[in-house]
Formats: sequence, structure tokens, C-alpha cells
Amino acid sequence: MATRRERIISLLEERDYSVSELAQVLGIKGKGSKKLILEDLKAIQKVLKREGKVLLVKPAECRSCGFVFKPEIKIPSRCPRCKSEWIEEPRFMITKKTK
Repeated sequence: MATRRERIISLLEERDYSVSELAQVLGIKGKGSKKLILEDLKAIQKVLKREGKVLLVKPAECRSCGFVFKPEIKIPSRCPRCKSEWIEEPRFMITKKTK
């Protein structure tokens, strides 16, 4: 049986996922599920560098005004422009590093 991080890597190599989708697919529920996945993604990002792969991040976006956040491994809670909390989560995918 593969570890949680190994399962996340294999999922992200197939297609892009948001943190909520990963938690749902892996069957992780509860208050800290998103935080747990985010911690895993940060660790996975370091592992991928050694393997010649890269974690691509499609940045979070405000659904209200269209503001695009920095591409980072975190889920923003509020838009700095319009203060809306209606945020599209960032999406993650793994690909081979191109030179």
C-alpha cells in the first residue's frame, strides 16, 4: 500500500487537482484535512526537485472580481481587492521539468 504522499504524487501526475478534490479522493475528512494536504504538497515539491519533476500551481482566483493570487501552496481566505471570500482554490499538477 502506498503512502498518502505517494498517492498524491500519482494522482497529480495524471491530471490537476485542487486541495479539496485531493482530500475527497484520498478520503481525508475533518477540520484539518486541507492543512494536511497543503503540508504534503510542500514536502512533495522538495522531493520532485530531486526527481527532475516540478509541481505546477495554477493560482487561486477570486470568483467575484477575477483577481489572480500569487501561484503558491496555500489557500487564500479573502480577496485583497474586493474582500470577497468566494475564492477558487489553486490547482496542482506534476510534470517533468523542461530545460
